[in-house]
Amino acid sequence: MNLQVNIGGIKMKNPVATASGTFGLGREYSGFVDLNRLGAVVIKGTTLLPRLGNPAPRIAETPAGLLNAIGLENPGVEAVVEQYLPFLRQFDVPVIVNIAGDTVEDYARLAQRLDRQVGVAGLEVNISCPNVKKGGMLFGSDPDSAAEVIRGVRASTSLPVIAKLSPNVTSIAAVAESVAQAGADALSLINTLLGMAIDIRSKRPVLGNIMGGLSGPAVKPVALRAVWQVFRAVKIPILGMGGIASGEDALQFIMAGAGAVAVGTANFINPAATIDVLKGIEDYMEENNILDINDLVGAAHR
Repeated sequence: MNLQVNIGGIKMKNPVATASGTFGLGREYSGFVDLNRLGAVVIKGTTLLPRLGNPAPRIAETPAGLLNAIGLENPGVEAVVEQYLPFLRQFDVPVIVNIAGDTVEDYARLAQRLDRQVGVAGLEVNISCPNVKKGGMLFGSDPDSAAEVIRGVRASTSLPVIAKLSPNVTSIAAVAESVAQAGADALSLINTLLGMAIDIRSKRPVLGNIMGGLSGPAVKPVALRAVWQVFRAVKIPILGMGGIASGEDALQFIMAGAGAVAVGTANFINPAATIDVLKGIEDYMEENNILDINDLVGAAHR
């Protein structure tokens, strides 16, 4: 069976990656998962300077999901380059760095710093961030702002550029078309849905940041719908994610149009979830005499 896929120029030995923000910087899970078996490792959101993140509490469980308001806590790009990438280089797995910023210039500088950095296979651009120059409006909420970020990144790097799209928009297909025209090589979808929880005993929001990103099984139908719509709207590859915890989940995304998938919240429940998902895909292909995983991409549209 052929499990190899190509996502915007990133060659993966199989279609299972980790979702940014749920797999740390790779080292944290290396005792539970053989990183060499993964299709790609997407590390947590990286900014120019270190960030402490949002005030606690930053995590809250919800029915069939998880709310998080981590606030991009990370050690900054210099620490990632000097302290964390050397560890990841020992593994035979593409490393994709998720980048985030407050301005278009931030994204461009991050892309420039990571360009041609040994051990970096591509950049995943988190456009679900507030644009400080436009009063905090999220870059990803507007097709033009999203395209502006991608153009800035595209001009600053020769690495494959993956735009990570927010579902908190009127038309995710319109944003996808805009970033594709701006130079994105591939798309990640979806990022988390905006949600909140209230503690009825304290009569206060549970999260210190009040609102946070909803992930886990609860978002899967929304994510699947987004992949379906975007696959019909653009021709560039899709990395699908949102509530994937099994091979069956992953195959639904692939049949909806995703060329590969990323496992996120399931890693918190089962540190080896990525390997379980991969085995589920392999078993399905063997049972159904499917020789090439790429033959299943978009199969539900045919």
